[in-house]
Amino acid sequence: MAESQKKPSKNEALKYAGMGTQMLIAIGIGVFIGKKLDAYFQTERPVYTAVLALVFLVVVMYSILKGLIRNDK
Repeated sequence: MAESQKKPSKNEALKYAGMGTQMLIAIGIGVFIGKKLDAYFQTERPVYTAVLALVFLVVVMYSILKGLIRNDK
């Protein structure tokens, strides 16, 4: 088989499943910290929750893309 036609191995599938789990946990941590900050500062709207969820999402996406690019080479 040519390299472009290889079937994905189980390790690759686990790697991608791990990335999804990593994103879920990171966003969950951001939301948790944001909710605590919103309660502490008594904000009307969940500003800290939204901002931290987005910040954690961007950081984890950067980390995943960096890892994918590094493994691609």
